[in-house]
Amino acid sequence: MTSTFDPQRVRAICFDVDGTLSDTDDLAVRRLSRFLRPVAWLRGEPAAQRLARRMVMAAETPLNQLYEATDRLGIDAFLFQLVHALRKVFPSRAAQYLLIPGVETMLATLSTRYPLAIVSARPRASTLAFLDHFGLRPYFGDCIATAETCERTKPDPSPLLWAAKCMGVPPEACLMVGDTTVDIRAGKAAGAQTVGVLCGFGEEGELRRAGADLILPSTADLPNYLP
Repeated sequence: MTSTFDPQRVRAICFDVDGTLSDTDDLAVRRLSRFLRPVAWLRGEPAAQRLARRMVMAAETPLNQLYEATDRLGIDAFLFQLVHALRKVFPSRAAQYLLIPGVETMLATLSTRYPLAIVSARPRASTLAFLDHFGLRPYFGDCIATAETCERTKPDPSPLLWAAKCMGVPPEACLMVGDTTVDIRAGKAAGAQTVGVLCGFGEEGELRRAGADLILPSTADLPNYLP
């Protein structure tokens, strides 16, 4: 735990989705390793999984930079529409979701003490599909900020400021929980405290350099650090 975290300031909590509530990286590794099996056949399935994990983790930073660039250029909404149209033309198999272990218990515990919000760069449809798949939407009510909620998305502070207003608290009383530097930067820009979690795509060093006030192995550990 870093020394800058002040749990007494926290009056509301905002959560990222991918890598924070959703076990997105493990799901990506699982899918990619299927394609890498022929490459790693000499060393077996564990080698394919190790290679897949290295590739998934290495892709996190450039993908975040690409997404941030499309947001700055104002073409992210067009890209969402294009992806949505392509999915209609080329429908994929049913979506798969993984929940980070302990997340549901964590949300049930914290929801009795704090208002909760989602602050995600996912499209609204896929965000709600994930939450509904595990019955998590009631924990957040209407306080669900997605890629379409504000004109700008993370690392811009707009979605977090929107979520703070939705929960009826000042931004500086919020805690932004996420697994990447994008989440930490958005929280800092809004004046909120931030928690970096290591159950997703981010690594401890980069989360600390981005200014995370607290680093946790998993989102599920959060109740242990709040009064």
